[in-house]
Amino acid sequence: LFPYTSLLRSLRGDEILRRFGRAGRRGLDETGYVLVGGNELRLRDGRPTTLARSALVDWGALLGVMHAAAEQRRDPFGEALRVQERLFTTRPIVLGVESSLRHPDAPCGLKTDAERARFVRRRQRQLLNSKGEWQPFPALVERRWSEVMIPTYLNPTDGKAAGPVAVSLRPALTDAAAVAKVGFGELLSLADGNWGRAIKVAERTGDDGVELTKWIRKQTGWNGRATRLEIWRTLVVPLIERSLRSQRLPVVRFIEEPETILALVSLADQTAKVSVDAHGVALWKPREREVFPEACANCEWVPECRQLSASTGTALLWRRLELVDSQGRPTVRGRVVSFFHGGDGLAVAAALDDATYPLDELVYDLANLDAGFRFAGPEDRWGGRLAVACRMAYGHLSVPGYLESGVPPKYGSGAEVVVRSIHRNPASKSRFATEFLGTGDVDRIIIEWRSLLRQLVHAPHLEWPRWTQLQQLARDLLQETESPTLSELPPLEYTQTRRVDHRLKLRQH
Repeated sequence: LFPYTSLLRSLRGDEILRRFGRAGRRGLDETGYVLVGGNELRLRDGRPTTLARSALVDWGALLGVMHAAAEQRRDPFGEALRVQERLFTTRPIVLGVESSLRHPDAPCGLKTDAERARFVRRRQRQLLNSKGEWQPFPALVERRWSEVMIPTYLNPTDGKAAGPVAVSLRPALTDAAAVAKVGFGELLSLADGNWGRAIKVAERTGDDGVELTKWIRKQTGWNGRATRLEIWRTLVVPLIERSLRSQRLPVVRFIEEPETILALVSLADQTAKVSVDAHGVALWKPREREVFPEACANCEWVPECRQLSASTGTALLWRRLELVDSQGRPTVRGRVVSFFHGGDGLAVAAALDDATYPLDELVYDLANLDAGFRFAGPEDRWGGRLAVACRMAYGHLSVPGYLESGVPPKYGSGAEVVVRSIHRNPASKSRFATEFLGTGDVDRIIIEWRSLLRQLVHAPHLEWPRWTQLQQLARDLLQETESPTLSELPPLEYTQTRRVDHRLKLRQH
């Protein structure tokens, strides 16, 4: 088993061959050792692998091709598909635009297969409006009940009628079922034909006594529990009217019964979330239906679109990550991604999008993109400002080879501290070597970091101030120190200049 990120997995045969000598290259051992146990892997289990093209789509290369196609006024998706199909592979690699490119003039105008597959399966919700016309179902809005109308349809509403349907409207306040859950108290018909509520506010005690209900005393702030009828009418009633008006329940009149006193309130000012049609009429429970999208109604390619997979393909991923626009033209973020390999470009673009991310920190944080799990130690490998910026831009999306929970898969925090310190003081390299982190690991991360900076410096110019500033910072850092790969090497010996002969020369007797 070998520690791969935070998991353990078995080594493949070709990996066994590559593991020999790895500890020496990392600077952990002067002499290489092979430890074996009973019923475990042996060197004889190692075998070369068969080379095959990776099943991953090279985002950077294709985005670069698509940008060039857009500059030449050609179809970016079509050019990407043409290049992808010319690459040799035993199994086709799908971009997710193959069917859409065969029918570019579809009424929907969508450019990816997954978008078309989802669009054709979608049902559009419609309502029958106040003029008897079908229209898209609008978002619910809040309206006063006095504005809400109940439609009554006077002829069939199955959606097959040639013309508009005849509709009559009546106020929703005239329907007891419509206002059954509005307000509180007992439903009671008002003089104008609308429904209101009768709310108990007090009880009669004797001929001249009134005892206020508990909730009325709390609403009005009245101290006494009982009072005389005259004081009730002159002082308490105005307080009750003010309190109920603040709750959008204006009092129509008070009903003084032999044992109780009721407040008859109007529900006209109460509000409800209802549908407002294209003519501005608020409708309560209008007739509804679900239909095909209008663009698909007369489209001849609907059967083919219904057979397409709705799963997210490469092209739709680019749209979701905002690497291309609806026509396939790479965005500024997509241009940055095209300058790098794997998920490095995604991380650089996400960091540049975050205007609060200091560039003088980012230029060192780039070392984390190839650090893996070795430099984090006991700390969280996925920590650091760069990981936060990636997750702000991409969420927790995982894409094989590019993102793992929103972060490039080779990312690991802690390397930025190492490269910053060694860049300022090259003699400090040895103090970072530990039991698990060798000097070879430190050398490797510095080489990878400087390589990434050189990619950044030699990348094309973009009309983006933060990109230009980052390029200048990287250029300054590269000029401050020499690359460790440019060391002066001793001249080759004579035997090293000859052709290598791998045969063993045995002494002859």
